[in-house]
Amino acid sequence: MPRVAGYEIEHELRELTGRPVRIAGVDEVGRGAWAGPVVVCAAVTDLSDPPELPGRGDRTVRLTDSKLLTKAHREAFAEVLPAWLDGHAIGSASPEEIDEIGMTAALRRAAVRALSALPEPPDLVLLDGDADYVRDPRWRVRCEVKADQRSITVAAASVLAKVHRDGLMAALDTEFPGYAFADAAGYPSPVHQKALEEHGPTPYHRMSWSYLDDLPRWRHLKRYRDPSAGEGQLSLL
Repeated sequence: MPRVAGYEIEHELRELTGRPVRIAGVDEVGRGAWAGPVVVCAAVTDLSDPPELPGRGDRTVRLTDSKLLTKAHREAFAEVLPAWLDGHAIGSASPEEIDEIGMTAALRRAAVRALSALPEPPDLVLLDGDADYVRDPRWRVRCEVKADQRSITVAAASVLAKVHRDGLMAALDTEFPGYAFADAAGYPSPVHQKALEEHGPTPYHRMSWSYLDDLPRWRHLKRYRDPSAGEGQLSLL
């Protein structure tokens, strides 16, 4: 798997359609966290070379999946990418929405919000992963595994989504210190687990998730969703 993204998938999609197409790369962050929203970014490029960052010595840092970049490099890319991109937008779904409708439907809401907010509608959506969670007839979707490492368009979305969500979670750290929101962004960690055991979940935690099963003192707060009851049907049992 390449560690630096390119335009191979985008060029293939253009060849398949036989005409220039506006492609939106889409990636998400926050799916596996215990707290905070799930965030989706949609990004559109003109297929030109993306910005590069100075590295050590004569080396340069090139755009790729946000997980392969340092925090400093992610934040530096997030500063320059918006001016370079043809357009980008971010959508999110709150912890309450995740509890009410489940992660798949929450991802769909966040993705639709991001795509709908683009300055111009895309002709195609290039989605990182093997499952189409957008599922909206307004957009044709192509799913590609590891697209965030193979596609510049998706890599840009990956970086912007990650930096945006990390900023949101870091802001919560001042309100709820001790949960490692600034360091772990709501994902599982020993510090996060200890804070939950001692103080219980915050208003930003996902209350239908299984981590509560391992917290006897707070297990009674768990919310249960009836999948057959439709969206918004949540109970406290």
